[in-house]
Amino acid sequence: MVEKFLETYIKKIVAFPEKVSIDSRISQEEKMCFLDVFVSVEDMGRVIGKDGRMIAALKTFVSGCKAKDGMTYKITVHPNEQ
Repeated sequence: MVEKFLETYIKKIVAFPEKVSIDSRISQEEKMCFLDVFVSVEDMGRVIGKDGRMIAALKTFVSGCKAKDGMTYKITVHPNEQ
């Protein structure tokens, strides 16, 4: 659910939506989900935002899901090399 939201939202704010992909890994012992967001090098600034405000807003929104499923989410943005 969170992965699909992130992918849909990020595709709306980037210039190259075809290069957006998200990989998720779940650590059961820590109840943590690691979300690796891959975007075009040109779009990294759009996703991170000025002073990191855009990614901080996304992290805040996704942290609200913790109340529902008890899972902690960690989001990391990476350049897509393809």
